[in-house]
Amino acid sequence: MAVWDDLVGQAPLQEQLSAAARDADALITAERSGEPRPEASKMTHAWLFTGPPGSGGPTAARAFAAALQCVSPDRALGGEPGCGFCDGCHTALIGTHADVTVITTEGLTIGVKQTRELVRGAQMSPSGGRWQVIIVEDADRFTEQAANAVLKAVEEPAPRTVWLLCAPSLEDVLPTIKSRCRHLTLRTPPVEAVADVLIRRDGIEPEAAYAAARATQGHIGRARRLATDAAARARRAAVLKVPLRVEDVGGCLKAAQELVDTAAEDAKQQADEVDVKETEDLKAAMGGVAGGRMPRGTAGVMKELEDKQKRRKTRTQRDSLDLALTELTGFYRDVLTLQMGTRVAIANEDVRDAVDRIARASGPERTLRRIESILACREALDRNVAPLLAMESMTLALRAG
Repeated sequence: MAVWDDLVGQAPLQEQLSAAARDADALITAERSGEPRPEASKMTHAWLFTGPPGSGGPTAARAFAAALQCVSPDRALGGEPGCGFCDGCHTALIGTHADVTVITTEGLTIGVKQTRELVRGAQMSPSGGRWQVIIVEDADRFTEQAANAVLKAVEEPAPRTVWLLCAPSLEDVLPTIKSRCRHLTLRTPPVEAVADVLIRRDGIEPEAAYAAARATQGHIGRARRLATDAAARARRAAVLKVPLRVEDVGGCLKAAQELVDTAAEDAKQQADEVDVKETEDLKAAMGGVAGGRMPRGTAGVMKELEDKQKRRKTRTQRDSLDLALTELTGFYRDVLTLQMGTRVAIANEDVRDAVDRIARASGPERTLRRIESILACREALDRNVAPLLAMESMTLALRAG
């Protein structure tokens, strides 16, 4: 299985990355043989992957990193870098390669302290691989200071260091950073391609696979979860009932409270699975005894872990709310589709009766205002407005239309 096999519906991007990996291989070969470096090369030291959620930016970055680290002997016979089987490819894909660093923030932002440590490591030569590759999956979450630290590293890169930054759009990245990166745009994968992956790799029944792919509008991660997790399907069903529950003020407030409570429960459940083990492991590493007091001088370390866990819990709750807002947006997009009489297939076919009912009861103008209220709710959450207040404001706006 080649490293590119996990990219769904991204053939043009795959071709560009494959060509760059070939040129990167040629650069390494020339360097080791003492030959002049090739003048024309599709390889560069900084890349920026942008695309809508679910399009696979981090997946593309990991695949490219694996191709850069490929050590398959077939390359000497003209084989393509990125075989997927050699030690370089395998360890890069599973996250254990010594020269591939992946930054996935568990908090709301990536701070300057973590970034400076990353930049210092980026100045080092590869310890055993062909390139030192740094993947930042949420480059849009850099604080201003952190972004400036990355800018300096991208402006003055080490000879064998490659930065792979992922963000939703160009506007989410500091202009001075994006101007120094090669930009690659991913598209939303077609529903058919996502369904094919679920059937072929996950063994999901075709009907369920197509329903999940259609409901998530091509988001492969959400589609896989929806097709395999009964709890995820139940949460989605509850969210899609909101448009029918906002007929009075009481219903609006109750729906908002339930959305927030569900997100909080999701965050708590995930925290319970990780935090206890994380805390116990740190206590053991610091010399603590089960049930006893911690050694002197460890309070600061424990407080830092608690703060990290709190930030992660907040991020998880925000992500859960954002998913609910995405599903509501999709519902009203289907309503608008019916109201405008277009031939575009609706995503939420399983709740077609509810979509029809809302479409008949209002006009396109009210639907657009409702979609705007959902977007305003998302912006309010980004500005740290209290989740319950933001959701109540949205559900009341959905009622008013």
